[in-house]
Amino acid sequence: MKKHLELLAPGGDIDSIKAAIAAGADAIYCGLDKFNARNRATNIVFDDLHGIIKLAHSHQCKIFLTLNIIIVESELPALIALLNRLQQTSIDGIIVQDLGLLYIISHYYKGLSIHASTQLTTHNEGQLLFLNKLQASRVNLSRELNIEEIKALTVVAHAQNMLTEVFVHGSSCLCFSGICYMSSVYNGNSGNRGRCSQPCRDSYKTTAVGKDFPLNLKDNSAFTNLADLYNAGVDSLKIEGRIKKSHYVYTVVDAWRNHLQRFYSEGLPDYDTNALYKVFNRGFTNGFLTGIISKDMFIDNPRDNSAIHLSETKGDASIASIESAKAEIYDERTEIIQSVEQKLANLSIAKTPLIVSFSGECGKRLTVTLKTSESIFIAESTMVLEQFGAQTLDLELCKARFKAIHDTGYVIDRFDLENLQPGLFIPFKELTVLKKKILLHLTDLKEYVEPITLALLPKSQSNTAKPQLSILISSDNDVMLYKNQAATVYFELPNCFANEIDYFIDLFTIHNDLIPWFPSILIGEDYNAAVLLLNQIRPHRIVTNNTGIAFEAYRLGIRWIAGPYLNIVNSYSLLCLKEQFNCSGAFISNELHKIQIRSIKKPDDFDLFYSIFHPIVLMTSRQCLFHQVDGCSKNEMDNSCIKQCEKSTSITNSKHDMFLIKKSKGNYHTIYNDTHFLNTEILKDIPQIFTGFLIDVRPIHTKTNIEVDSLHCIKLFDDLLENKEDSINNIEQCIHPTTMYQYQKGI
Repeated sequence: MKKHLELLAPGGDIDSIKAAIAAGADAIYCGLDKFNARNRATNIVFDDLHGIIKLAHSHQCKIFLTLNIIIVESELPALIALLNRLQQTSIDGIIVQDLGLLYIISHYYKGLSIHASTQLTTHNEGQLLFLNKLQASRVNLSRELNIEEIKALTVVAHAQNMLTEVFVHGSSCLCFSGICYMSSVYNGNSGNRGRCSQPCRDSYKTTAVGKDFPLNLKDNSAFTNLADLYNAGVDSLKIEGRIKKSHYVYTVVDAWRNHLQRFYSEGLPDYDTNALYKVFNRGFTNGFLTGIISKDMFIDNPRDNSAIHLSETKGDASIASIESAKAEIYDERTEIIQSVEQKLANLSIAKTPLIVSFSGECGKRLTVTLKTSESIFIAESTMVLEQFGAQTLDLELCKARFKAIHDTGYVIDRFDLENLQPGLFIPFKELTVLKKKILLHLTDLKEYVEPITLALLPKSQSNTAKPQLSILISSDNDVMLYKNQAATVYFELPNCFANEIDYFIDLFTIHNDLIPWFPSILIGEDYNAAVLLLNQIRPHRIVTNNTGIAFEAYRLGIRWIAGPYLNIVNSYSLLCLKEQFNCSGAFISNELHKIQIRSIKKPDDFDLFYSIFHPIVLMTSRQCLFHQVDGCSKNEMDNSCIKQCEKSTSITNSKHDMFLIKKSKGNYHTIYNDTHFLNTEILKDIPQIFTGFLIDVRPIHTKTNIEVDSLHCIKLFDDLLENKEDSINNIEQCIHPTTMYQYQKGI
């Protein structure tokens, strides 16, 4: 075996990071108390980071920092300040979701290695090329992919000198990551901000097939697929669990490390998963990885399954047996916790005490000596000490000019100036040179990088023209109905249309004023079909929610607009899209409130759009959502399911919130909010910013009553944009009930 796979572990707090190191992790991903997608984890503070890096590196372990949320405009100054500090560390990688942050790091912080977060939903070749152009060095692939899909993407990634990582253990989301808005809509806690409250794991009114937790997946485990992943060429095996405790992290990492060692030495994986069941789990599934997407991937209980599993392995699942198993597991975990605590006792992230000594005399060079209990480092000035200057080189000046040492893995125990002739001077710029030499030594950096200050972007030019109305449809029956409307008509393509590619080529060829609207998820042959469609019809404009199609449009010189599910929330995301990919416009995310939107500055010659009326997509899943609700005659999905299944149902949680589940032909399963989104206030709240407003007239039937036909509905919104009297009242009388909670709450 020549290649060794990286074992990438979670670190939600300092003890978990130590546990991962002790268990033999090759790398650890952790988050600070800001800007990371595990808000519920304890996380770490910046002052701990240098000590963590130093400890990890001493054990040949890398540290990756998660900055994997979308960044609103008001946070940019604090973000830049953080990046300026991070570039003076020896951090091994930054995990990123936000396109604006990708742009900023790739342009201004070239010393930081960019890792594309799972929140970017990477599942096709074009997305890899898109991220490669933004200097991403590795990509975490979507959890929904099977081995063959992973293998194909890894080949593409390696051709671009990018690495791939795959989640192999831990909690698994039901929704494609990055496009789940369930928590955002219902609790105001956006998953794209690390605040997901996991409403998918809530209890629901018992379904027709007797399930109380119909959206609850088992935990992901690729333990028995190690050889497949190795042969697929992936570079990193990632364990989920930044809200888990240190004993969990140690146990899982240790099991995987032993698993890998046997695989390397014997060529045979160890299929003994007993250790994994001793810590928290919901049972395990590898359904996405094997491509066997079945009802067995669900478990009707979001809590720890360890006791039930133990009792079942003993052949007795009675209540008494489960209670006995709980006691046994409690004792085992107590032993594990005590054992792990002992292993961590000698691992310290404390900063190393440092004595900083200054020596020199007039006409001689200044020497600064750094001494620890184990080493000595000497730095010497290039200029000599003088008797005249701006400020005497005394203790207070030394403390002020060298205080940046405290931002390393070291802490100054004391300054020693006994061998420095008093009353001497040296230029400040020379002290700065010395400081940089010292910092490079203490942080193991190759060069010192000056902090940057991002120039303020110019205010957006006002849009004096009347905003244009656009409508979204998805049925060929509606094409002729809306063809003669003044509104721009977007036609949404399904997730899976490879088998209908000729039909859609004909549709857009005949109706060449119809604008293709590409969905968020396009995998494998369906992505290839979308690329073929673009090449065949060469439309004058498209809207895409998929960055893979965005890259192809850029490559072909096709004018393209970033769709609302690309989560655009700041000015630098717009700059990224325009400068890097020749994007002509973008939809602003519906998760933002008016103040957050108002602060965004758009580039010149760039259009802004906003959807003011639409059914609210809460999540999109590759799994069948009917298994646990109404049931299905098939135990597992086959090739015909996505193409042919057309069905809808609903579920209601314990708080009496209803969710609509809809499956249409060619699309993945989708959960919708029980009412449509309607926001007419934005026209007066934020005037003269938007080029156009969208209304979604697809036949998604929620509790929202639309008491007029579609053409009349369009007329109502035309009147709104014309600012006609009573237009808002007319809309609200004809369309109700609705919500705009996201606009009111923001993120």
